[in-house]
Amino acid sequence: MSCITQKFTNNKLYQHCNDLPHLNCYIHWTYNPKISSLNLAFVATPTKSDGWISWGINPIGTGMVGTQSLIAFKTLNDTIVVKTFKLNSYKSIVQGELEYRVSNMEAMYSNEMMVIFASVELPKGMRELNQVWQVGSLVLNGKFPGIHDFQLENLNSKGKLDLMKGKNVNYGLEDSMAKNRNIHGILNIVSWGILFPIGIMIARYLRTFVDPIWFYVHVTCQISSYIIGVSGWATGLKLGSQSKGIMYNSHRDFGIALFCLATLQVFALFLRPKKEHKYRFYWNMYHHGIGYGVLVLGIINVFKGLEILQPGNKWKLAYIIFLSIIGGIALILEAITWTIVLKKKPGKSNINKLYDGQNGRQQPLT
Repeated sequence: MSCITQKFTNNKLYQHCNDLPHLNCYIHWTYNPKISSLNLAFVATPTKSDGWISWGINPIGTGMVGTQSLIAFKTLNDTIVVKTFKLNSYKSIVQGELEYRVSNMEAMYSNEMMVIFASVELPKGMRELNQVWQVGSLVLNGKFPGIHDFQLENLNSKGKLDLMKGKNVNYGLEDSMAKNRNIHGILNIVSWGILFPIGIMIARYLRTFVDPIWFYVHVTCQISSYIIGVSGWATGLKLGSQSKGIMYNSHRDFGIALFCLATLQVFALFLRPKKEHKYRFYWNMYHHGIGYGVLVLGIINVFKGLEILQPGNKWKLAYIIFLSIIGGIALILEAITWTIVLKKKPGKSNINKLYDGQNGRQQPLT
């Protein structure tokens, strides 16, 4: 659909219309520079039929925080209303008068689309404005818009409306953010989600068959995993700086814990005592405990990241299949390893030879 094909039942006409680049939204508008008046019709489809749509102006920045918004939604008696709200933060939205005088507010609902009509009095001499638009799925008690999704479409629903040239100008930041999000996700899936589990399997099962080669393969795999994971962590920090106010708290907290434990695990390489050392038993407990902790946290955080990125069900399914395959291989190798170990275990006759028959003292094991 294009805005040029849209007609309004009240026969309102506008000088310009723009197809906004995200969330399937459209704006029709006429600007009168003599009286600094902007007449507009904002058209959008709410996430759900009982959701809401919003259009606003941000006088202090290019993001959502600070936006002076017009929000349309259905009330409990199924009528469409338009209210004015100030977006003070991503978690604080306050109903009240805006910095700009707004008049002729009304809304309509037709063919699953909502329309906001309004006239906004702008500061004299204004040539462009930062516009922000949004859609949501929830209205609390028929009075208050609930929080919207935080996908790329939602985060990038902003631009600059050039009042003189009659067009919307994109900020051009979404490509950078989308690229960084994808890089962050790929690096961490490869690191904590794939390489690290494989490295643990190498240490647990290959030592039975290829000692001491398993050790060097294991160290190489885990150090590679850590280096890639640190790169993914750094990319996550950059994403956080690009999207201030947007917090994925559990994903962040798991990531911090994961990074700290993995760093401790790297230190274990330098603290590793010889096999015959009296502290080797405690080092093994430390190394194995932290290793399995990183394994569990890594897999959990991969799934949390997939929920945030939402790359498509096929990618989540592919990772589940991968985990199922290596889990099945681990079960098979576990059975084979125990079989070999039990076969190598000394029998009763061999156990008797470990004792001196004359004095009953146990001889040292070799």
